[in-house]
Amino acid sequence: MTITESDQENIDQPEKPVGQLHLLPHRDNVLRMSEVRMAETANERIVGETDQTMLMNMGPAHPSTHGVLRLMLELDGETVVRSKPIVGYLHTGMEKQAEALTFLQGGTNVTRMDYISPLFTELAFSLAVEELLEIEVPDRAIWIRMLMTELNRIASHLLFMATNGMDLGAVSMMLYGWREREQILRFFEETTGLRMNHNYIRPGGVAADLPDGWQEDVLALTAMLPARLDEYDILMTGQPIWRDRLQGVGLFTADEAIALSTTGPILRSTGVARDLRRDEPYLNYDQVDFDVVVGTFGDCFDRYAIRLNEIRESIRIVNQCVEKMPKGDWRAIDAKVTPPPRVRIDESMEALIHHFKIFTEGFKVPEGEVYAAVESPRGELGCYIVSDGGSKPYRMHVRGPSFINIQTLPHMMAGGLLADGVAILSSADPIMGESDR
Repeated sequence: MTITESDQENIDQPEKPVGQLHLLPHRDNVLRMSEVRMAETANERIVGETDQTMLMNMGPAHPSTHGVLRLMLELDGETVVRSKPIVGYLHTGMEKQAEALTFLQGGTNVTRMDYISPLFTELAFSLAVEELLEIEVPDRAIWIRMLMTELNRIASHLLFMATNGMDLGAVSMMLYGWREREQILRFFEETTGLRMNHNYIRPGGVAADLPDGWQEDVLALTAMLPARLDEYDILMTGQPIWRDRLQGVGLFTADEAIALSTTGPILRSTGVARDLRRDEPYLNYDQVDFDVVVGTFGDCFDRYAIRLNEIRESIRIVNQCVEKMPKGDWRAIDAKVTPPPRVRIDESMEALIHHFKIFTEGFKVPEGEVYAAVESPRGELGCYIVSDGGSKPYRMHVRGPSFINIQTLPHMMAGGLLADGVAILSSADPIMGESDR
């Protein structure tokens, strides 16, 4: 039985608007730790009779820290009194590097921030540049962007399922999650030439049109995934050990989430139905039908279940993208922000000069500042760009959801057991390349 088919008739829930809100079912037998967590705050010391605590480092070289994250823990026996995330071990200076790259070259830089879902950073960067240029992207390019980013969302959540299972001892889930994700990465490689760090979504459209036979490949993916997700429900969702390991662990309230500017699955797990695709539609998300999945308790189980169900919603969106995909150009050729067609270079001196200048000098962007945001698998991912009228950004800053969400760890861990720290960290799903950037 999947979590969406639980016995909801015994509880009062608001009626779900079609295509807007998807409430995860309430659960019985939530661990007593929930009452402890709600009674204590992250700033209070929870110490034993001896009033002696111990400091311990978790990471940065730890297999469960999802990169080089260091957690400084204060322990009273097995209880976490306080925790302090320490970042910066993977700092690459990508935001400063952006000032030395043209707007055309910028995609090669930003795609390396969130290397698990790189298409979203590319999209945010491209939307910001296009808003400064005041250009319209062809309709086909918009639908291709939606198709590719939703497939990337599925791939990212599948990776979470794999690593989350491995972190908690469900070793088989690592094999299954990677198995399904591999099929999506193969399609990415066929389309963009790369499995990751694609530089595929660029200002003015996309780098290349979809390959021949893409419809059959995508529909084969969306036909294969639902049965596999049902297997995940059998393997994990309905497993008593899995539920006991996650229910009531890492509790987080809506007030805490809002105060810390948390977004994405962590915010939605607290019951706040915030999703930029629905609330501030970009691309053509106002033309597709999907549900926003929200939780109830704000614990590790809700954060797991939300991502599992968001895969199902992304499958719905991908199928609609295939159905609605128009014909036409996949980049804005007339705007002079994309290279000319390769065949034109041999036929036209103007095209040859355009090709030479755009790759040596780039294109100039009008003076101004802009912020563009998208709903990434980890929350609101925004790109702020300041242009002085040249071919390179004067300043660029990326709002990385992982960096924001890491702040939630001290609140989730306070009062919990050390053994639950791995489950809590895994449920936050941070990507340190995007956090340190």
